[in-house]
Amino acid sequence: MNGDPASQSYHHRRQRANAHLISRFQRYKLLLARKWWLLLLGVVLGVGGGWAVAYFGPPAYISVGRMIVNIKLSIPEGSVYSEEMSSFLGTQSALMQSGAVMNRAQARVAAQHPNLTPCLVTLRVSVVPKTTIFVLQGTGENPEYTEAFVQACMEEYIQVKREMRLQTSDTTVAGLTEEVLRLEKELRKADEELAAFQSTNSIVLLQDQGNSAANYLVALNQRLAALKSEHALLQTLTLDQNVERERPIASALPSETGRTREGENDYLKAKQQLLLLKAEQEELGQYLRPKHPKMIAMSEEIARRERLLEIYRQQSAEQLESRKTSLALQIENLEKDVKEWDAKTLEINTKSAEYQKLRANSQRIQSLYDRLLATMQTLDVNKEISPESVTIMERASPPIPAKPTLGKQLLTGGLLGLAASLGLLLLLDRLDDRMASFTELQDLFDEEVLGQIPREKTRGPRRELPLIQEDDPRHGYLEAYRNLRSSLLYMGEGGRRPKTILVTSAVPNDGKSLTSANLAITMAAAGSGVLLVDADLRKGNLHHRFGVADQPGLSEVLLGTVRWEQAVQPTRIPNLSLLPRGTPTQRSSEFFVRNLTTDLLKEISAKYEYVILDTAPVMAADDVTSLAPLVDGVVFVIRAEQTSARVARAALDLLYQRQVEVLGLVFNGVRPSSRDYYYYKYDDYYRPYPQKRAETV
Repeated sequence: MNGDPASQSYHHRRQRANAHLISRFQRYKLLLARKWWLLLLGVVLGVGGGWAVAYFGPPAYISVGRMIVNIKLSIPEGSVYSEEMSSFLGTQSALMQSGAVMNRAQARVAAQHPNLTPCLVTLRVSVVPKTTIFVLQGTGENPEYTEAFVQACMEEYIQVKREMRLQTSDTTVAGLTEEVLRLEKELRKADEELAAFQSTNSIVLLQDQGNSAANYLVALNQRLAALKSEHALLQTLTLDQNVERERPIASALPSETGRTREGENDYLKAKQQLLLLKAEQEELGQYLRPKHPKMIAMSEEIARRERLLEIYRQQSAEQLESRKTSLALQIENLEKDVKEWDAKTLEINTKSAEYQKLRANSQRIQSLYDRLLATMQTLDVNKEISPESVTIMERASPPIPAKPTLGKQLLTGGLLGLAASLGLLLLLDRLDDRMASFTELQDLFDEEVLGQIPREKTRGPRRELPLIQEDDPRHGYLEAYRNLRSSLLYMGEGGRRPKTILVTSAVPNDGKSLTSANLAITMAAAGSGVLLVDADLRKGNLHHRFGVADQPGLSEVLLGTVRWEQAVQPTRIPNLSLLPRGTPTQRSSEFFVRNLTTDLLKEISAKYEYVILDTAPVMAADDVTSLAPLVDGVVFVIRAEQTSARVARAALDLLYQRQVEVLGLVFNGVRPSSRDYYYYKYDDYYRPYPQKRAETV
């Protein structure tokens, strides 16, 4: 199962979905940690608004009325149709609160009570459980107007229902009338077609002919089947077999047929006599010689009998062939008769079917016509009878002041403020394209991620992180840079390993200088000769981190005032040297495009195993885009929760336009509590076990 590609793809998609879910949860968690005050502010404002509405809002009055609404519709067949209860209640509630009813209610109040000052009345309709009692509750500032409005709503609802019923009845009657007129035309046409058919065809005679023709055709088919069977049997039997077959039934045949078979009987007699003579000759031959007069006379008699038998045989064969021919002619004639009567029967059946079709169509139209007439009569009679029972159970009650509790107002305001602040937070999150997790980084960038650097607390008066040391207690921090070193060292296994590496970022304060310094330290700790170059000629500060002088430096080397060997300074880290910034200058871009820079990099890379250059941010100056094409590869630093994905993408595109080889990304400042970061989970692995536990082991 593990080797199935479909199964692997499914598990991969599932893992990606889980990672996205966890990443999104982590992002919202960080958003709440940073913007918690916004939620608090929203709740406070909401509670304040609720308090203001409770104490400074206009007074409100409530009037309540009740109605009973049932539905029962009688249909022509006599049964009763009842609408589904849930649909019916919802429909009636919506109708009571519809604009049609409320607008008419306002007009009714204005007409009946012109002295009342109109106000906005909020109507709420509810249904008493397990009943069809509707409760109409109106809330408004003017008590008299509120009561009149609720009462008008109930009355106008009844009036709207009556008008709808009348309109529906009129529309239904008009439609049925049009359908009846159409059916009258169809019925008249069907009756004319049926009468035309009956004028040219006698229905009674047609039925008698159909029955007689069917019976006669059955008899013909039976006789034809018997003759065919007889003819086939005669074709199969020999002459002797046929004669033997016919002898038992010869006496039962008519006289004429008996004479026809007389030759067959003579043939059988002659054959029997011949057999008797031959038997007698054999007996005489036992004691008489062949030339004995009796034997000669017997032989002559036998010869005569054989000639007579042959004559009878020929006569019987001729009679048999004549019979076969007769049977064939009879079969042929019967087949012709069967075909003729088949055609007659088919014609009779076609006419009968046409008659039945015309008659059924006429009956169908007549039945539909009668039903529509009965329906029209029923609708016309019941037009003024309401199919619904609508009763005002309680008139609108006298208005009472609506005094919502202060706690309810404050709770409502707080919830509304909380919802508004949550919506604002979600909007801010949608506008924020800064990456907070490794999963988000992978979704936004296709480049390889070389490593994740955890976030550490800054120390000292300068509020900066110290460089890593050989026995650094920040175990996860140290291992992250070792992992970055391994990613670069083993990158060239399939090709040329990069020697000159440029470290940069999109904007300042992403940690590129600290990353380049710690990367150089970890590579030197692996035994490689490393030169760290501070190529940020504007604001480079690597000399402060390593505690060396900043001059002479790279600026003087590019100006040609000193040799690079004279500007390189050793550091306290074995195998690591530093070429400091030198005198700050704003002409760094012009320096980097000279051939002197290319020659310098060639000389340095020939002397050291690895050269790491720290440069200015891509979007801050043109230094990187001028220097990056001269190195083997670029390491791009992105700071979690700070670097904009849009800006980082633009910076990478600038590098790609210069044909720069981007080795990968470094995700800096990752929160150790992130679900995508794992080094912190095994921090106890680096701590030595207590002595007591070591002894027990």
